[in-house]
Amino acid sequence: MRILSITAQKPNSTGSGVYLTELVKEYALKGHEQAVVAGVYRDDAVEFPRDVRFYPVYFESGKLPYPIVGMSDEMPYRSTRYCDMTPEMTEMFEAAFLEVIGRTVEEFDPDLILCHHLYLLTAAVREHFPQRRVYGFCHNTDLRQMMKTDLRREYIRTQIRKLDRIFVPQEAQREGVLRIYDAAPEKITEVGMGYNNKIFFRTGEKTADGVTRIVFAGKIAEKKGVMSLIRSLSVLSARHGGEERCRKDRLLIRLAGSAGNREEYEEIRKMAGECPYEVEFTGRLSQPELAKVYNASDIFVLPSFFDGLPLTIIEALACGDRVVMSELPGIREWIEQYTSGADVRYVPMPRMKNADEPVPESLPGFEERLADALYHSIQSAECEKADGGGYADVSRISWEGIAEKVLRG
Repeated sequence: MRILSITAQKPNSTGSGVYLTELVKEYALKGHEQAVVAGVYRDDAVEFPRDVRFYPVYFESGKLPYPIVGMSDEMPYRSTRYCDMTPEMTEMFEAAFLEVIGRTVEEFDPDLILCHHLYLLTAAVREHFPQRRVYGFCHNTDLRQMMKTDLRREYIRTQIRKLDRIFVPQEAQREGVLRIYDAAPEKITEVGMGYNNKIFFRTGEKTADGVTRIVFAGKIAEKKGVMSLIRSLSVLSARHGGEERCRKDRLLIRLAGSAGNREEYEEIRKMAGECPYEVEFTGRLSQPELAKVYNASDIFVLPSFFDGLPLTIIEALACGDRVVMSELPGIREWIEQYTSGADVRYVPMPRMKNADEPVPESLPGFEERLADALYHSIQSAECEKADGGGYADVSRISWEGIAEKVLRG
């Protein structure tokens, strides 16, 4: 089969980029012919299997003079927000992508087109290639954009309904697709999330030196809950700092990822400098580097205010970490269905507005709950170090399984 994958963003950054790339790798192993269209900068390096044809659409170029348009308001690289797109910018965006996609379709003649994000580019592909089989992937940020941004909303909704198939990570996104796009229920398939078990696995590198290592991975941004995480550490210290396991020299926090908004990032660094515990900033890590950090850590924390089914959770569990995370919609059910033995502590969310913005007055309560969950997870991690057991079984989760589901339609 000839498969064309399309994304408006970089294919090697963010969770949706990893999703696309991992599916491409799986289809390459199965012998399918493939091509990829993606939005990149001229100096970007992309890594696909050798025989995959790559058709770049260059941002900050003559036809697209502005930065890459990102599905999140803060991307791990310079970007443009959809809410800031003018009619002229939108016209340039569609023209540049459709020119490259049209050439790709003519040269490659795909049997199947896979579009990532149920948003503007996927809608344009559906409209301009009505005779092609086009499937769309929901990555949750598209639902957020539809709720927050007026950009061609009715056009997008109309075209997304016409897709031949829509894939969602789990039930929470299914409900969102039904509500926001009014898509036919029979077109929607839950496929979950995979992880690379050749990179993310337990190596036995956890250090029994009395220090509990806590890691966050993702954009270093307020909407990922990083500011609340740092404030929760102050709560933890105030409540339990006198206990042996919560002394200042017994906890180490690592923040793995790059900046979203630069001004916000500098504020987070300032907050970290005033934190009672040591906070390290690792910068953005490759997947093998991130796996080493997970394996050297005891607890993975994700206090995010908006996410779909975060890949980082599965990767951290695969490396033997305990997890503390916001109780995002549908996550608990999915984790319980596809894993066993996972030590995951869910922190009730603060009150929210505009999909991903916490009500400020509700943050202190959230941060206290987060501190409590971290405290109990620290206790659990200490016990697991002592007896050497209690690791999650994530063997039922794989990219191979998702790739097969997609082709079955």
